[in-house]
Amino acid sequence: MNFHLVKYPIRLICLILVLSACMPSSTPSTPPVLPTNTPALPLPIIQTTRAPDVQKAFQAFLDAWKADKYDQMYALLTRISRDAISAANFSARYRDVAANLGLQSIDYEILSSLTNPTSAQVAYRVRFKTILADTFSREMLANLTLEDGNWRVQWEDGLIMPELRGGNRFVADYKIPARGNIYDRAGTPIAQMADAVSLGVIPGNIDEEKEGELLQVLSRLTGKTVESIKASYEKAGATWYIAIGEAAAADIQRMYGDISGIPGLVLGNFRARYYYDGGVAPHAVGYVLSISKENLEEYRRRGYRGDEKVGDAGLEKWAEEYLAGKRGISLYIANPQGQIVTRLSQSEAQPAQSVTTTLDRNLQLEAQKAMSGFRGAIVVLERDTGRVLAMASSPSFDPNLFEPTNRNNAVLSQTLSDPNSRLLNRATQGGGYPLGSVFKIITMAAALETGIFKESDTYNCGHTWTELPGLTLYDWTYEKQLPPSGKLNLPEGLMRSCNPWFWHIGLELYRQNQPKAVSEMARAFGLGKATGIQQVAEEAGKMPDPGNEGDAVQLAIGQGTMLVTPLQVANFIAAIGNGGALLRPQLVEKIAAPDGTVVYEFKKEEIGRLPLSAENLKLIQTAMRSVVSNTRGTAYNRMTGLTVPVYGKTGTAQTSAGKPHAWFAGYTAQGSPDRPDIAVAVIAENAGEGSDIAAPIFRRIVEVYFFGKPARLYPWESKFNVTRTPTPPTTPTPSSTLQP
Repeated sequence: MNFHLVKYPIRLICLILVLSACMPSSTPSTPPVLPTNTPALPLPIIQTTRAPDVQKAFQAFLDAWKADKYDQMYALLTRISRDAISAANFSARYRDVAANLGLQSIDYEILSSLTNPTSAQVAYRVRFKTILADTFSREMLANLTLEDGNWRVQWEDGLIMPELRGGNRFVADYKIPARGNIYDRAGTPIAQMADAVSLGVIPGNIDEEKEGELLQVLSRLTGKTVESIKASYEKAGATWYIAIGEAAAADIQRMYGDISGIPGLVLGNFRARYYYDGGVAPHAVGYVLSISKENLEEYRRRGYRGDEKVGDAGLEKWAEEYLAGKRGISLYIANPQGQIVTRLSQSEAQPAQSVTTTLDRNLQLEAQKAMSGFRGAIVVLERDTGRVLAMASSPSFDPNLFEPTNRNNAVLSQTLSDPNSRLLNRATQGGGYPLGSVFKIITMAAALETGIFKESDTYNCGHTWTELPGLTLYDWTYEKQLPPSGKLNLPEGLMRSCNPWFWHIGLELYRQNQPKAVSEMARAFGLGKATGIQQVAEEAGKMPDPGNEGDAVQLAIGQGTMLVTPLQVANFIAAIGNGGALLRPQLVEKIAAPDGTVVYEFKKEEIGRLPLSAENLKLIQTAMRSVVSNTRGTAYNRMTGLTVPVYGKTGTAQTSAGKPHAWFAGYTAQGSPDRPDIAVAVIAENAGEGSDIAAPIFRRIVEVYFFGKPARLYPWESKFNVTRTPTPPTTPTPSSTLQP
């Protein structure tokens, strides 16, 4: 026989016992007899419904608040509460509170609860962590109603803070410190709040007899050449206003005697964040903009009033926390009529801090001039520390144009719509470039470190290369109609930039079961990943592994799908020069408070080491020296007469359209105690041969850095910074890509 145990509620059992006690008693010894045809009736199973946990229900409401998920909070309100306030207004109420408090986060604690069949109360404490009022707590009481089997919150303003009950709102009085300055390494201002003057001309008002005087004045104030200033307006309409640039009001005042009365000159005063010299390293320093509508809530929660200018790029953005200072605020509660009810908190403003960069102002400005007329970039690093001394991207832009009160702001649209992408920092962004023959340094390193090749190995560098069946490739000497380089050992192969030598290396490594030797060496040199500069946006480039013999041959000379940034190149060149240490590039020397207290200071940081033996590193250094010092070196003619010892490599990178990119990368070994050695990477997009274009630019950077000014004209200049012809002369470059 099977028995089924039925569990009865205790209250039911008690009821049965009570009823049994009240029933008349029958003969105790004779139990009642049931009819044999009457079936036994099962005892009823009584079910009860338990209400959900009110604390868990309200916890879900508070968790949603903590995560800023106001739509989820709204869904937990009673129907009556949702009828009283729309979802949009509910969300806006919480956002407004968060913005006014500068709310960073909330935390909560449920203290107690009281539950009735269809209503409940929950006591809770909320801790508000804010920018403006530090951390404070409020204890509150929430009412909940059971609707459709779920607890719903009866919402009113007091659930946010008791002081807000009845429609009260926050009123804030801000005290905003002046924005901090940005200096070059010597303490010369690069950006600061200042009185400034816009400079422009109306061509029809220019007096021919005084035009020379006008041009000289404008050149002195802006640093632009007389020729470039005249070119900017000579084809314009007679009544057009032509923007020339800006100057500090103090400079205008000093030159007022020379300026006053010059016909055609138009001046306009404004006060704003002023960027000297039309922008010193504007791509690295950045600029400020008004807070956008999309970002307003974020900045309000960071303690901003909302109408300030904030850093939008470069150092201005990276150092916003330091440059903005801390706002002082008196936070009040006002009733719906606008009357102040009470003061909630008060905090004092703290002054902004200033940023001293690693940039060398004179070197930076000369680097910007050196790239004038080209698309491309220059990066100059202090070889043994990682300090960024110059970072020039061309074409450039004037960050003062972002100021609406500057009359020259009218031409900002031309800057933003320029197809040459003036705001793009080509030194660190843009996806990267093929490196061309500069990459042969890495291929040589891989060849030596695998042990498959050694210094004394030789190769006959002819006009053609035919090691891949059915394919003939041509050395650069072929199309230049020069004699082939002939028999070369490995360092000489780098000196002559012999393509067949390095095609041979790439193919041989691939065939000898070392298909990733070159790509892995490149990654060890820092390619294919960001340098970690931090202060400016950067891209990682691309460093693929070869998938076949053709890919391996391409990669060996820096072609194919590989891409690098000029900053990456300058960084590994510096590592070669300093003994093998890859250093994090940095743009900030120190950050200091107005009283001089330093809150951040440059610290040299090693992020890796080149995987080279001392012997192989020395071989590469010697080969790079021969590139510029040996009469057969590809950069010898460009470096003759330069007294500073330099080590380098030319590069000519083929592109899918137009002329090749011109590269030169190298470092100095002067060993001067007061002028640390530098590493430099130069790229000129679609400009031609590296030896013809990039090498002279590299030389100028070295001259300016060590001697204070350029010493030799470019082949394409009539005088310094003035181009002789519209397009710098170049020589044809032989194809180094794989073509049948």
